[in-house]
Amino acid sequence: MVTGPDATSGGAGSRLIGREADVGSLRAFVDRAVSTGSALVLTGEAGVGKTALLESASQHAAETGTRVLRAAGAQFEADLSYAGLNQLLYPLLDDIGRLAAAHRAALTVALGLSGGSPPEPLALSRAVLDLLHQAAGERGLLIVVDDLPWIDRASSVTLTSIAHRLAGSRIAFLAARRSGEEGFFDRTGIDEYEVDPLDNAASAALLTDRFPALAAPVRQRLVAEAQGNPLALLELPASLTGPQRTAQNRLPPLLPLSRRLQNMFASRIANLPAPTRRLLLTAVLDGTGDLGVLGSAAVGHPSANLAPAERAHLLQLDRDENRLLFRHPLTRSAVVQLSTSEERREAHRWLADHYQDQTDRRAWHLVEAAVMPDPEVASLLEGVADATLQRGDAVGAVTALLRAVDVSPRGRERSRRTAEAAYLGANITGDLHRATRLLDEIRRTDPGRASSMASAIAASSLLLNGDGDVDTAHRLLVGALEMESDVDLAEEKNLVEALHMLLLVCLFGGRPELYAPFDAAVSRLGSRTPELLWITSRTVADPARTAPEALDRLDAMLSGVESEVNPSRIVRIGIACAYVDRLVSCRAALWRVVESGRTGGAVASGIEALFLLGNDGFFAGEWDRTLAAIEEGLELCADHGYRVLTWPGVFLRGLIHAARGRTDVASSLADEMTGWATPRGVALVQCYAAHVRALAAFGEGDVEAAYQHAAAVSPAGVLASHNAHAMWLVLDLTEAAARTNRHREAAAHAAAAREAGIAAISPRLALLVAAAAAVAAPAGRDVELFEEALSVPGTQRWPFDLARVHLIYGERLRRMKATTESRRHLTQARETFQRLEAEPWVERASAELRATGLAIPTGVATHLPVLTPQQQQIALLAARGMTNKQIGARLALSPRTVATHLYQLFPKLGVTSRAGLRDALTELSAKEIGERPREGE
Repeated sequence: MVTGPDATSGGAGSRLIGREADVGSLRAFVDRAVSTGSALVLTGEAGVGKTALLESASQHAAETGTRVLRAAGAQFEADLSYAGLNQLLYPLLDDIGRLAAAHRAALTVALGLSGGSPPEPLALSRAVLDLLHQAAGERGLLIVVDDLPWIDRASSVTLTSIAHRLAGSRIAFLAARRSGEEGFFDRTGIDEYEVDPLDNAASAALLTDRFPALAAPVRQRLVAEAQGNPLALLELPASLTGPQRTAQNRLPPLLPLSRRLQNMFASRIANLPAPTRRLLLTAVLDGTGDLGVLGSAAVGHPSANLAPAERAHLLQLDRDENRLLFRHPLTRSAVVQLSTSEERREAHRWLADHYQDQTDRRAWHLVEAAVMPDPEVASLLEGVADATLQRGDAVGAVTALLRAVDVSPRGRERSRRTAEAAYLGANITGDLHRATRLLDEIRRTDPGRASSMASAIAASSLLLNGDGDVDTAHRLLVGALEMESDVDLAEEKNLVEALHMLLLVCLFGGRPELYAPFDAAVSRLGSRTPELLWITSRTVADPARTAPEALDRLDAMLSGVESEVNPSRIVRIGIACAYVDRLVSCRAALWRVVESGRTGGAVASGIEALFLLGNDGFFAGEWDRTLAAIEEGLELCADHGYRVLTWPGVFLRGLIHAARGRTDVASSLADEMTGWATPRGVALVQCYAAHVRALAAFGEGDVEAAYQHAAAVSPAGVLASHNAHAMWLVLDLTEAAARTNRHREAAAHAAAAREAGIAAISPRLALLVAAAAAVAAPAGRDVELFEEALSVPGTQRWPFDLARVHLIYGERLRRMKATTESRRHLTQARETFQRLEAEPWVERASAELRATGLAIPTGVATHLPVLTPQQQQIALLAARGMTNKQIGARLALSPRTVATHLYQLFPKLGVTSRAGLRDALTELSAKEIGERPREGE
């Protein structure tokens, strides 16, 4: 429980995480007791930190000038009379000569320093007490006794007598004993102090402090298993392998125990009768705690067989509920580790027979009982994996599938299951490292299966998510689809997964020709095409031409999205909604996926969900929330190696910075996207960059640049084929064309948008299409079209787009000398831009209002205000390289709160990411120093 150096009151010492209140109470006891005399006994389970608290109290006493004497019970000395007293009084042996003759004689005989008749207990107690009074003197004395039950009987009798006679002295007596263990020390009338386990927050902080490299899901599992026991928290990570600590390998169902932890439980288990141990093992492997199950396994009533374990404080029996509860989770690990492999297999075989009518339980027990490959068991467990995934537990599904691999004979089925586990890991649980290893295993053990459909899905996911290799991922998937064109029903789930993956590859590739093999495969499926795949193919690939036909079916699917639990399916529904402005219906479901990712479940799906929520948040005008979600998503991408998934987050971040006038930041982000995407041919990310640059150019008033960047996504007069992003820039391109006197191009683009029918997709797109038509229209016709645009129902959900239309309309009205109407629209636009902190747009609206004769203050708010004290702390810690989680643990904040603060302070310092924090803080500090008045000024 003792962690690294930290400042403590009174000097440098060791910080006891989560024990601030306990430390304070014990120090107060010491201060009081060395003045008035008192005794206190600490109690608590083994490993809870009693010894560390005794040490803390001893250190405090020493620092305040109090003398400290120590003793500790030991099992091998428990039968040695006065061994404990010898330990305690050894530093005072030279002072024995100052005692009265009778007391000196009693004490020297007891300590073996001289011969004679054994002393009377009362005489010995008085002798020891006199010696302790001498030692206390004016500065006081603290007696510390650890492991009190193991102090020998003779010493315990003497210590009991002393502890009850301290009133009025300058002696404090502080001892510790394990709960449930009794010795010869009589605690009657002596106060006790219960040392409770650490809470979850302190447990997590302790693990983070001592083992900062632990992956989040591993840390959460250890916190749950340790149940606040500091010794377990510090010992359990040491028993794990490196890949297990970083979550590259899965943790076993029962965690391995170090020797110290085994010793903590082993003696109580090993001394139990054989029938009790067998029943405990069955209970652990069953995991339900149902005494009815154990009743079938026991000879006689299970309570009788379990009574010895109950007396040993290993478990408790709830007879009303007919259940068994282990007092500590690690007792289960100790029970298993003390059993033989054959004993475990025998228990699993019995449990498999018991659960004949429960497929999931039977399959798990059968696989644990297996000693050789078993195709039937492997098939059963694969079915469990499928059912588990449908219930929303992606990690559990991967675990079940990998265990099915373990008992699969070498060949097609083993390789297929291995590949499926790989792509589930890559696409859902965020485990790219394990996916790579699993594919390597297929290449090594079954090279003929390396190009199978399942392997192609996993490999293409790694290629796309890792280095963004769109073309190779596309070739792999298309090759697998062509090779297995006649797919049977058993393989159909892989075919559907392959098509979902191919659609994603095509989306990032952004080139129309990439979609031809996808369309052909969907056509071959015909009526067997799953509903979600069909809908997504219409709303993502080329929505300007195909989305309207799918909207009714999408809306019907969205009516049931709240009941969805499969994280991959929820994200895919979200993707289907993104370009057709229906993400608001998915918010609650997507947040559930985010929570799963935060707790180590569907990490990859959680990243995608965060960026989908960010997409919705940007258009809904919730920009600060969006920035916090983006930061969290980008951190997860960095932690798990999802390079390609970073770009939707970088794109959204760039849009907000562009809209808020941080052009240098937006340009830097756009350059980053272009630099990565161009050599890889990832056209979608190039579109992201162009969109950011176009919006930034508008903010700068450079409409020529805005036109060029918007036209790079889709030429004027055309909604580019298989480029969903072109719909989002309809108004941008039309406005930029009109303002650069490209009136023909403006009219052509507005007409193309109207003829495509994208206004039917969503109120936002209807607003943009109608506004584009108004912008391109000749004078006299434009007012009617602007009114039509602003009368589209439901546009209030899109405040930035709506404010832009009010602004453009207000500008037109002012030029038409319709001052009153102009002011109404310009004021409405300006208020929205102010709320969004979209400074260039605020200034543009303000300039127009000033031109109508209104007095509007000039100037744009600075982006370098002084940081708050908490922001300063966060900035400094982030500049040192700490993650949001580490900063949160240090400052008692949630990672999400840290992310929000970072995105509030980034623009204040003029930086886009953590990388620029150090220099920005140094520069700001130098400015502050330079601006301070010199002494005497």
